[in-house]
Amino acid sequence: MANTWLWVLAGIAIYTLVVMSLRARGVLPDSVRVSGPLVTLHTTYGRKLLDKLSRPRRFWRAWSNIGVGMSLVVMVGFGAVIFASAIFIGLRPEQAAQSPIRNPQNALVIPGVNEFLPLSAAPEIVTGLLLGLVVHEGGHGLLCRVEDIDIDSLGLVFFAFIPIGAFVEPDEESRANADRGAQTRMFAAGVTNNFALTAIVFVLLFGPVAGSIAVAPGAAVGDTFPGSAAAEAGIGHGDRITALNGTTVDNQTELDRELSRLGGTVAVTVNGEETVTVERYPVITRVVEGQYSNITFDGDTLPRVESVNGTAVSSEGAFREAVTAREIVSLETDRGDETLPVGAFVAQVQPGNALAAEGAPQNTSLIVTDIGGQRVVNASALGDVLDGYEPGDEVTVTAYVDGERETYTVTLGEQDGEAHLGVELRAGYSGMVVDDFGIDTYPAATFLSFLSGGPGGLEGLFVSISGILFMPFLAAFSPEISYNFAGFTGEIVNFYTVGGPLGFLGGGLVFLLANVLFWTGWINFNLAVFNCIPAFPLDGGHILRTSTEAIVSRLPVSNRQSLASTITMGITVTMLIALLATILGPALLS
Repeated sequence: MANTWLWVLAGIAIYTLVVMSLRARGVLPDSVRVSGPLVTLHTTYGRKLLDKLSRPRRFWRAWSNIGVGMSLVVMVGFGAVIFASAIFIGLRPEQAAQSPIRNPQNALVIPGVNEFLPLSAAPEIVTGLLLGLVVHEGGHGLLCRVEDIDIDSLGLVFFAFIPIGAFVEPDEESRANADRGAQTRMFAAGVTNNFALTAIVFVLLFGPVAGSIAVAPGAAVGDTFPGSAAAEAGIGHGDRITALNGTTVDNQTELDRELSRLGGTVAVTVNGEETVTVERYPVITRVVEGQYSNITFDGDTLPRVESVNGTAVSSEGAFREAVTAREIVSLETDRGDETLPVGAFVAQVQPGNALAAEGAPQNTSLIVTDIGGQRVVNASALGDVLDGYEPGDEVTVTAYVDGERETYTVTLGEQDGEAHLGVELRAGYSGMVVDDFGIDTYPAATFLSFLSGGPGGLEGLFVSISGILFMPFLAAFSPEISYNFAGFTGEIVNFYTVGGPLGFLGGGLVFLLANVLFWTGWINFNLAVFNCIPAFPLDGGHILRTSTEAIVSRLPVSNRQSLASTITMGITVTMLIALLATILGPALLS
């Protein structure tokens, strides 16, 4: 991979030298301008088309006035977010260093360079980017003609041989002579069009396209744990487990139910076709960092649990039964042994809540092993025990604090109408997740629900749109989900089937259309928001200037123009510093 990038960079460098040399020798026409690897092609073609499209001027001004309102709201909101983020990084550098997105290249919308934008989705990403740039710059050009601002040229931008955008170059003297309202509408037009295109593609995506896609039956295998039983049997990424010992399983819930019912050896049907035999055995797939220093987690395979308290265990069920018998457990694995209390691992005792009110420490490891005389072996068991109580009930809680056994008499609090202990938990037995099968399921249904517009209503729509915007890097923020979504690419298509209103197009075309709509919406939304940052040379910076001039013009001060320029430049510099701190801060502090 490194050699590939070296060849790419060398090619770009050679291309840059060649075109700059041709430009210096006067070989290239005046319509071609060179700035390093960026080449812009200027033309006057298209101005007549813009003149025709601009004729319903009242409509376009009304449309742009709506965009001005949206741009101002987003400009203030997103500017405040960037500023607050930079302040947070400065005040809490240790937390900023733990940011899940640390690398500055992840701010670039370049597949293969941005680790969250894979090369497999490059065609759809480039299509969405080009559409976004065309409608953005087209909006500027259209409003130039609506507001009688002359256009010097239109054109395309190339990075080496690759087209990466379009532009409209207004005549600077004509633009300067236009009133502030006309300039503001012109600068807001690009953002308005990006938001409009986002809305259009989301309507298409939520409606007929996602409506033609369904989750395929079976448990989707996102990955298998190295050295696990499933991995040893040859099950891997992209497979669907459709039956166990001849019993059909349609999803993860049914798979878990069948595995808990069956013995150690199971016949697993994969993709409805091949059947393989899986000899199950427990491995440790995940632990809370720093809690298991005597067990080695280096290497290509995971630690295999051999016995508990001297008794051999061959399944997670046997493991659970063994740890239930005692609070302090001796755990033997092929990577080392550990003696520890086994219960629900508390990552945080929430201040002011039930357990904290009884003096439980907030900044140390705490493991709950018993509630009201009922044994608690893991996080899910704690939830099951609390289901038998009501808010306000008084219970006795046994916990180990830094290895010391403590007892608390707690009045249970309330959360969402249910009894609550006031703690934040980590999954597994004392923060240790044990699995005797060894697959990590892919959240196919969750991703499709986002693409389908959610469960309905404004709240569901908001959740769906928010989910789509986070899907390319969802795993970085959600500990419950191990995967990001880059579209229906590669083996992922095996997790879905096509039918419904667009089923006649076939899976290939429907998945391609879904990918294009997904990335077009995602890129256009982010393009619009980014351009609203109140800093030059972005549209938000120009809108900031015209808005500031409009306000300052009403103040009883002299040198209004100088004051407006000072305010605008001060905000621009502040925003640029805050933006650089937000992008580079986590990388520098990590």
